[in-house]
Amino acid sequence: MNTMTQTRLITTPNLDAPDDFYEALIEAHQGLSTEESHAFNARLVLVLANHVGSLAVLREAFDAARAG
Repeated sequence: MNTMTQTRLITTPNLDAPDDFYEALIEAHQGLSTEESHAFNARLVLVLANHVGSLAVLREAFDAARAG
């Protein structure tokens, strides 16, 4: 278990290069059908959730995503 687990969701800008991230995300979807793209997103969410590792932080993320 990761002892450096973040205990609160970071909601302020936190990406080193947000435009580069967006470009990489779009590139990752290139050539995928809509169904494949949705499956990719689902797998990506699970990989990132595992990286976060804290259900409390993930619940905050759920709430933030629902709020828009």
